Amino acid sequence: MPNVCRFTGKKTQTGNNRSHSMRATKRTFRPNLLKKKVRLEDGSVVTVKISSKAYKKMKGFIAA
Repeated sequence: MPNVCRFTGKKTQTGNNRSHSMRATKRTFRPNLLKKKVRLEDGSVVTVKISSKAYKKMKGFIAA
């Protein structure tokens, strides 16, 4: 399963590490994903990967 937030679409991005001499090496920036159970409209519960930012906004919809 890929590192993608189900709600916001955040996914892994690429960029550069920069040393003191400004030499560039490739690196990845991974989203802060959590596995949470979400209650759907029909009452069923599904486990999804969700970013922490989306989780904070949707706390009321997360299953206990």
